[in-house]
Amino acid sequence: MQTKIEKIDSYSALAIKIIESHEIIDLDFLSFREKLSFANISHAEKRKEWASSRLAIAAALETLKISYPGFFKDEHGKSQSMNGNGYVSLTHTLGFAAAIYHLENPVGIDMDFIREKILRIGSRFLDKRELDFLEKDPVHYTMAWSAKESIFKCQGKKGISFRENILLEPFSPDAQIIIGKIHGTDFADHQYKVKAVVENNTVLTYTVW
Repeated sequence: MQTKIEKIDSYSALAIKIIESHEIIDLDFLSFREKLSFANISHAEKRKEWASSRLAIAAALETLKISYPGFFKDEHGKSQSMNGNGYVSLTHTLGFAAAIYHLENPVGIDMDFIREKILRIGSRFLDKRELDFLEKDPVHYTMAWSAKESIFKCQGKKGISFRENILLEPFSPDAQIIIGKIHGTDFADHQYKVKAVVENNTVLTYTVW
């Protein structure tokens, strides 16, 4: 998967960036609060991930011709814009960082590197009904995990169990859309449509409320 910027529609866009080191001058667009946060990250790899994800959201906003407002994490760990406008979600995996922004609706995005070991932990995040339709294939399992992660990020609150609350409808390993719902919440009737892309050992999923 290459670095890319994609305008989804007139209200939303996503961007994927290769994770790499960045000079302070590259991050001059950050808010003062974000610059402080960045300065307090001591781990070199986490500094690269953090900076690359901010560059990704800046690129998505530029595509929509929206000024970068700065972002902070709320009490649930979800990123919020400092000016209260729009919705954002950030993610990173081995070598890549990604971000999605929507002007009007909550969003969730996730990227995961496909690994064989996910087959061993499927019962931790999958309902029995999901285990019944999923092929014993790391791609299929990673798609399920990533879709649930995107749904979790979109709803934006802690206390939601991937296995007990988020249920996916049956989908194939070549599916481009995955449907899911969050049970046991105030929005149990809401249906999430998750876009899924599998490319070069990486799964990308995202959803808009």
